[in-house]
Amino acid sequence: MATMTANWVKHPGYYIKEEMEARGWSQRDLAFILGSTDQVLNPILNGKRGISPDMAKAFGEAFDVPAEFFANLQQAYDLAQARTPDPSVAVRRNMQSAYPVREMIKRGWIELSDAAMIETQLARFFDASDPSAIPYFGSYTAKKGGYEERLPPAQLAWLFRVRQIAQSIAAPRYSPKALRSAIAEFDTLLYTPDEVRRIPKLLMDCGIRFIVVEKLPTADIDGVCFWLDSESPVIGMSTRRDKIDNFWFVLRHECEHVLQGHGKEHEMIDIDLDHVNESPSSEEERIANTAASEFCVPREKLESFLSRKHPFYYEKDVIAFARILNRHPGLVVGQMQHKLNRYDYLTRHLVKIRQFLLPGAITDGWGHVAPVTL
Repeated sequence: MATMTANWVKHPGYYIKEEMEARGWSQRDLAFILGSTDQVLNPILNGKRGISPDMAKAFGEAFDVPAEFFANLQQAYDLAQARTPDPSVAVRRNMQSAYPVREMIKRGWIELSDAAMIETQLARFFDASDPSAIPYFGSYTAKKGGYEERLPPAQLAWLFRVRQIAQSIAAPRYSPKALRSAIAEFDTLLYTPDEVRRIPKLLMDCGIRFIVVEKLPTADIDGVCFWLDSESPVIGMSTRRDKIDNFWFVLRHECEHVLQGHGKEHEMIDIDLDHVNESPSSEEERIANTAASEFCVPREKLESFLSRKHPFYYEKDVIAFARILNRHPGLVVGQMQHKLNRYDYLTRHLVKIRQFLLPGAITDGWGHVAPVTL
């Protein structure tokens, strides 16, 4: 349907005829000036054909005005005649501006449908009563202490996906004693990368829902700890840095949150854990950082090693030190990088572990969609 502007925006031919009349020119006069014919001019003057760029320049010369005058007349007319866009265009724009909706559809979190149904699915995804209650979206009003103060939209979507999956999983009652025993067992798994495959079952036996969700683009989040209720802790990880040192540090960090009962009032969301060891954002994070660092490489032993070998830290010495600690060299290298601020140091030891973890974990991403419905 044409817009209302079409009622008053005239075809350029109307204005050309007015100018011809003002100059006392007939159609044949104008055809002569243009070096054209009546047959070429007639459909333009009668509003049945548009003005091409070439004709705009020719009319400009004929009437001694800039060619842009006629080109703009044609553009204004064409725009007035264009149909009003479907309202769903604006809806999809608003959705995609707030969240990576296209990626969420690709990942199977919501289904491709018409704009209204996608909007409804988004509300369900974020556990909102209606689209206006979705954070960052539509007429939503930010609340003090809400997600907006802690998480960008893509990270919030990742968090809600972890929560959805966790709510669909049955797990035994959480046992702090069992978790402490599991953490003690972790210590025996640190030498060989493929031992991470045992983590999902160890945590489930403790009553912890352990979920690995691939991050969304721009959602640089490492892990999260929260509780579905007072007896149901959840640990979510993205493994976005597929390195042995980062995996164990993040895992032990989140386990400490669970042990301390952190995350019951609001989610403990951890971002860039590779770089916050020395500057935690809260006392809760300081406690978790300390536990994770001590777990990867005991602080006193690391400082003693660094002191003895300063200023030359040879690879053979690092490997020998790791063997004494019964740890993979990557864990020692990771902690040394932090201490020395040398993130290019012996990086070949920071081996990948995701390939060993995912087959036994509850996973969403990397081509796999967790069977969760909205």
